[in-house]
Order: sequence, then structure tokens, then C-alpha cells
Amino acid sequence: MNKHLWMLGLAPALALAACGGADNTESPVTNATPDDSMMNMPADENVSDNAMDHMTMASPAQKFADAAGASDYYEVEAGKLAEDKATSQGLKDFGKMMVAAHTESTAKLKAAAAKAKPAVTPNPVLNAEQEANLAALKEAKGADFDAKYKAQQIAAHETALAAMKDYAANGGVLELAKFAGDTVKVVETHLAKIKAM
Repeated sequence: MNKHLWMLGLAPALALAACGGADNTESPVTNATPDDSMMNMPADENVSDNAMDHMTMASPAQKFADAAGASDYYEVEAGKLAEDKATSQGLKDFGKMMVAAHTESTAKLKAAAAKAKPAVTPNPVLNAEQEANLAALKEAKGADFDAKYKAQQIAAHETALAAMKDYAANGGVLELAKFAGDTVKVVETHLAKIKAM
């Protein structure tokens, strides 16, 4: 199977950037990284044809859960970079908030997916755009980093808002649709915050 065509076909579904969790930046985060089941698995390498066949044939609920998990992983990693590399204190704080919010979102997603009938297990595989965005942030410095991070966050949250609203209205799995609906307001809050910076 042509891996590049597969990625182009699945990229819109995986572009989801789910925002979830508390908007409180003062609460301590004891585990800011996703657990081992949420670790980054490059989509363009090391994915067997069987895994690609599974993803191609996955149900809409599975695709949604995978995309939401991948976006949480992307947001946590990008947030860590912002905490470390941003020159603006506002962006550093926003990055910290993203780490906390998306760590919590991952837990909520996994809980909702586990309650689904049949249960769904999120398999977060970063898409090519998410991989490229993280690579660009790792290379960027100073004001260039700040500009790239802000632009990526606006685009990711706009995509997430549309995806969450769509799944909340049209998703076939009640538990995941409720997760998406509950996440809409959080995404709107984060989007307003990053646009105001």
C-alpha cells in the first residue's frame, strides 16, 4: 500500500487538535507527559501494512479517537517546547496550560473511549503536518519560535473546534460525542486566548 497516499487520505482526520481539560494554569501537573500508550509513532515510517490496513478500515469512532489522541500528544510536545523556548511569558504560560489541558484531555478521551460499545482504544499516530510542525518548532529560535508557535496553535485550535463540533453533532458513539461536545467550550477558550496574544 502506498504510504504517502494513505497519509494524504487520513491526514484530515488526524489533523484534529483536541483541547480539553481545565483552564487553570495554577494547578500543579504531576505527570505532564502522555503515558506509554500515547507515545509518538511516526506515521510515515515504522508502521506496518497491517497497521495501515487497520487504520484504513477503522470505524469513524476509532479514527476520531486516534486523531484526538494524536492531537493531544502534539499539543503536549509543542507546549513543552513553548515553556522552554518562547521569549514571551504569555506564550510560555500558554504552553504550560496546553501541557496540563491536553494531559487531562487524554485521560478523558481514554475514559470515554473505554465506555464505548464496543470499546475503542486511542492509537495516537502523529500525521505528517503535526510531525513537521514539531520539527519546525524544535529548529526555531527567539521571535521566530514565538510566531511559529502562535500560528500553529491558532490553526490547530480552529481545526479542533470544527472537528469537535462535527463529532458532537454527528458522531455515532454517544460517549465520544459527549467528550467532543464537552470539549468545544474549552477549545473556544483556548482559541480566544491564543488569538489575543
